[in-house]
Amino acid sequence: MTVINLKNFYPWYTDDEMLEVTDEVAAELIADKRYEKSHMRGMRRNKILSFNAEDGIEGTATVCYNDSPERIFDVMCRHCGLCCALNSLPEIQGRRIEARFLLGMSQREIAFADGVSEEAVSKTIQKGLSAIRRYYINVSVRG
Repeated sequence: MTVINLKNFYPWYTDDEMLEVTDEVAAELIADKRYEKSHMRGMRRNKILSFNAEDGIEGTATVCYNDSPERIFDVMCRHCGLCCALNSLPEIQGRRIEARFLLGMSQREIAFADGVSEEAVSKTIQKGLSAIRRYYINVSVRG
């Protein structure tokens, strides 16, 4: 068994969260992290050098390079805030909201995967969205 720090693998963990996993899982997480870094290096390199694609990639490739540092920082803060808000939800709500809005699954697909009714999925998502709104209100009042 290997002890890993989830903060090193998931951006929404802001504090150290140690977890004991099998050696195989730890190896996969480390390999995935290496692949992700390599992929991002390749994307940065290719976005700068290959502007001959005709599928609209030129615009998306230069967006982050044309933005001001303040804009990039704002986007990063919003992303971290969303991750923290999702992480504050109960597991089922967070998983269903992620499946619906980030993975693009329909409520029917989520219900089938979880073995529950579509109505249960709909209620869970609505409660989760309300909790996220309350989270942002509380953060703005404190901040």
